[in-house]
Amino acid sequence: MSVSALAFRASRARPFRSAARPVVCRIVARTDMRSARFRDCNIITFALAEETRRLRPIPVPVPGCSMSLSDPHRHHVRARSAQRRKHLFRDRALPLAALLGGVLSAPAHAQEAVTLDTLSVSGTGTGSAPPAEGLNLRSPGRSASRLGLTPLETPASVDVIAGETTRLRGQNTVAEAVTQNATGITTVAAPGNGNGAFTARGFAGPNSIQQLYDGTRLFVGAGTVTFPFDTWNVERIEVLRGPASVLYGDGAIGGVVNVVTKKPLFTPFNEARAAVGSDGLARLALDSGGPIGESVAYRLNVSGNRAEGWISPNGEFRNLAVSGALTLQATPDLAFTLSHDFGYQEPARYWGTPLVNGRILESIRFNNYNVRDAKILWTDNWTQLRTEWTPTADITIRNTAYRLQSRRQWLDVEQYAFNRDTGRIDRSDYLEIYHSQEQVGNRFDATFRGTLFGFRNEFLAGFDVNHIAFRHTNNFASEGGGLVTSVDPFAYDPGLFPANGRASPAYATSTTQASVFAENRLILSDQVSLLAGVRYDAPSLHRRNLVTGSTFDQDFQALSYRFGAVYNPTPLLALYAQYATATDPVGSLISLSQSLANFRLSTGEQVEVGAKGVAFDGRAEWTLAGYRIVKDNLISVVPGQPTLSTQVGRQSSLGVEAALSLHLFEAWRIDANVALLHAQYDDFNQAVGGQVVSYAGRQPIDVPERVANLWVNWAFAPAWEARVGLQHVGETFSDFGNQARRPAYTLVNAGLDHQVTPASRLSLRAYNLFDDIYAISGNAVNGIGTNWLLGRPRSFEVAYSVRF
Repeated sequence: MSVSALAFRASRARPFRSAARPVVCRIVARTDMRSARFRDCNIITFALAEETRRLRPIPVPVPGCSMSLSDPHRHHVRARSAQRRKHLFRDRALPLAALLGGVLSAPAHAQEAVTLDTLSVSGTGTGSAPPAEGLNLRSPGRSASRLGLTPLETPASVDVIAGETTRLRGQNTVAEAVTQNATGITTVAAPGNGNGAFTARGFAGPNSIQQLYDGTRLFVGAGTVTFPFDTWNVERIEVLRGPASVLYGDGAIGGVVNVVTKKPLFTPFNEARAAVGSDGLARLALDSGGPIGESVAYRLNVSGNRAEGWISPNGEFRNLAVSGALTLQATPDLAFTLSHDFGYQEPARYWGTPLVNGRILESIRFNNYNVRDAKILWTDNWTQLRTEWTPTADITIRNTAYRLQSRRQWLDVEQYAFNRDTGRIDRSDYLEIYHSQEQVGNRFDATFRGTLFGFRNEFLAGFDVNHIAFRHTNNFASEGGGLVTSVDPFAYDPGLFPANGRASPAYATSTTQASVFAENRLILSDQVSLLAGVRYDAPSLHRRNLVTGSTFDQDFQALSYRFGAVYNPTPLLALYAQYATATDPVGSLISLSQSLANFRLSTGEQVEVGAKGVAFDGRAEWTLAGYRIVKDNLISVVPGQPTLSTQVGRQSSLGVEAALSLHLFEAWRIDANVALLHAQYDDFNQAVGGQVVSYAGRQPIDVPERVANLWVNWAFAPAWEARVGLQHVGETFSDFGNQARRPAYTLVNAGLDHQVTPASRLSLRAYNLFDDIYAISGNAVNGIGTNWLLGRPRSFEVAYSVRF
């Protein structure tokens, strides 16, 4: 982000007294606003020399600031609007005032009181301060509004999860961080969807809960997103609950998960972490940042993890995440940031544990029935060039050019079912699949601050263009694709993948997506503001069958919009209402099949009302929201015609969500949230055994109706802190008819931290403390559950972190 320059006048401010001659003080500072650290800071006092009657500068050292004394006149000062000054100084004015007080109270040689007339501050940096523990209701973000509003200013439900919080709680994956901290979000992670699929507000999967990286949408290929996965390089995770197509296009009716990475720093920073744990777990990580000369800063994050795993065989996993970025502050108003992120994963080659008479047997809980030579490999490369220019105090222009390249491979047997007649495990879906995906795009937006009809107004407009090339290689038509084998549940040879079942090129698609969007915030008074947004998307798909050579083309159009209002009875209390629309593809857009090509995008709408507040001098934060979402145009079988489908289906959800963060006592902190909803298919038919079956009134697949999280921190002694977390997920179903039930579960995680030195910390983590057996996802055939993909059993980890 470009320069943040401001000036505020303290005319007729409280006079300071000293024995010195009259003094005028000016601060000239360049600061990284994202990290709230001063990059260069010069406090210059101008003392009136009696012998010359002229002002002479006296540099005053500032602890923690790198001095770069220079001509103060070259740091121009730009007046910001009152609203912008309010946001910036709300979090920074008090420490700055304390600093000034310390400087100005020092003895000098003047002999009369002086009134401070003008204080000027110039800042350059790349963003706002990083979030901390709690709900961060006053932390600006861009996931729920591109205008950079705080959750208190936004008429929507927003979770802001600090990256440091996830690491303190031992959440090493994005899925853990989101589901254990955000309100009402659960995971249905499986190797087939990249271990990154979520549910929110009654909707499930990567086609309904969109995933972003630094605000850029990740297009879903064949139901799969494999990046990002590690939390080491995360500054924050922002979760917008409810429809977000007006911001990011189709595929966001349930919400958005935006992973925001750490940015370059103009202050030297280094941190390392090492960890060991159960099942041969080992972790190493490094975070380094700092200046390279006067106008360039860097950030480098490296994280590697590996373990033998808790299942056998093929339970081991390893991954590596590397994230590097350079920021060039070309001028005080212009900044460029070039970044590249690399992710490599070899996850556990585990697709689930068979159910025996509807339950998991302890004797086979740790068995893996995949073939011996199974493979799962995912490699992602993500390059971005971000530009931010602030030509005036009221205009901000941003541009992000990006390229994502994903390479994925699966070689597995993926379905397991217990055969009651033989007493053996039947294995099917011998699959070999390759994904080759490249996404190249550019996003541009411009923000204008001014007045409209005499009221303060912020307006943003922009466009987003993408080209996505996707190639799918599979063995669906091979002999191995239809192979079924069986093994003994206890003493078995995993076997090998059949040589005649290997993959061959299947199809390739080329998708071009173009969109334009606009957003406006009209501030009617200090208490009332109105927010509106609109987006038009026009994706175009070309698909070619690599076996037959046949092709088809399909164009889509989607218009999404929202209207919201915020009423602030007090500055720290917000009441809001919002109406929003959204669209969802009937399948993954870039891998859409011929059979779905003639269907239009599914549409949805939401009405939401809520309240948010901060109390007790910031020690308590809370949110409360109620909503109703209706999604139309589901593909449903025509009654009486089991071979004919049309878009007449409907799905809805009605719910209430609440979150609370309390830090009323120095030694105790409580963070809690709960989501209660009623979700159902209102009109939905499917063909079963040649007959049309209605599932109206049934709970959607994978969607729990009760979700809650609780974290309690206790600093019970100097340099010691204990924490315990509870995660509750209600019952879910693996089939449309709600016959294949997966029971509710409650997990208990715990941690103990010891601050060994001011710069080092020793941490002990315990996961699933009571060793519950629980299912993350599952499969069913004809209403009977066949296998569950189980979460990890009780495990422990010891980590040591040091800053240097």
